[in-house]
Amino acid sequence: MKIDGRTLDHKTSETIRIMAVRRVQEGEAPSVVMKHYGLCRTSIYRWLRAAKAGGEAALKSRKHPGPTPKLTDKQKQQVRTWICGKDPRQYGFDFGLWTRRILVCLIERKLKKKLSITTVGRLLAKLGITPQKPLRRAYERDPQAVEKWKNEDYPKLKKRAKRRGADIFFLDEAGIRSDAPLQRTWGAKGQTPVVKTSGQRQSVSAISAVTARGAFWYSVYTGRLNATRFVEFLKAFMRNRRRAVFLVIDGLPAHKARLVAAYVQSLEGKLELHFLPGYSPDLNPDEFVWNHLRHHGTTKTPLRKNESLRNRVEHNLADIKCSPKLVRSFFRASSVAYTMY
Repeated sequence: MKIDGRTLDHKTSETIRIMAVRRVQEGEAPSVVMKHYGLCRTSIYRWLRAAKAGGEAALKSRKHPGPTPKLTDKQKQQVRTWICGKDPRQYGFDFGLWTRRILVCLIERKLKKKLSITTVGRLLAKLGITPQKPLRRAYERDPQAVEKWKNEDYPKLKKRAKRRGADIFFLDEAGIRSDAPLQRTWGAKGQTPVVKTSGQRQSVSAISAVTARGAFWYSVYTGRLNATRFVEFLKAFMRNRRRAVFLVIDGLPAHKARLVAAYVQSLEGKLELHFLPGYSPDLNPDEFVWNHLRHHGTTKTPLRKNESLRNRVEHNLADIKCSPKLVRSFFRASSVAYTMY
């Protein structure tokens, strides 16, 4: 009975080829050998020619190389340089985020090669480029001021703090809402899951301060933050502190008010305020406190019926205070290598 060789797996076909050629080389007739295996008689002559030219290794199965790539290695690396550190608007597109469809258009425009969306997706994977949520950076941000803070200002501040025996705290404020978007959950395809939450919209604000040693201070409040309230927070923060404090904050107007400056002067050096470069939240490790709350607070565990958002936030912040290891992780996550002196 004849067998269609195309139905055999690669390993079986390879074994038959090698054994058939060996039998012919030992003196058997090609037709007898092929009849024994139930395969087409003429196939063995191709195998014999291959074995004569390349030995037994020529009979082994090889992975098909597939179609010839449309882009050379140099062109592939060129595509990578287009993406990394740039956005589509720099190439004349209106959209500010990379998509495979935009890359299809850009490759066709610059390299005169037409690729499918699927091919571009495979190309990105080979280049080590993955879909990611980008960080926001303000146009007003001063890169030189940021580098100066990292390389000059903070190292000097750390040395001064060590000489004086002072603690360096980073402080920030944030607003928290009960109706923040929920994180993802699992559900049947095409059927959006429903999570019951309180219909009452609540909002509170919180202020906190962290150190690289894992210390944590916080307060929860409602209403707007102004100079008077900020002074009240500073008084609560400084209460019962024996060591001097270098407090690193952003340039919020309430932080720079005359009332605040007068209070700081009244402490005669026990408290110093140091300001971060503008539009640089990534330099403040305390920002990751709010990032932690967003990912582990009401977005993941919605408020129960009649539950107070303020109580929930105070409970969450108290948990952070009890975990110095978690607080230290906020410093590792920041864009500056803040370390204990």
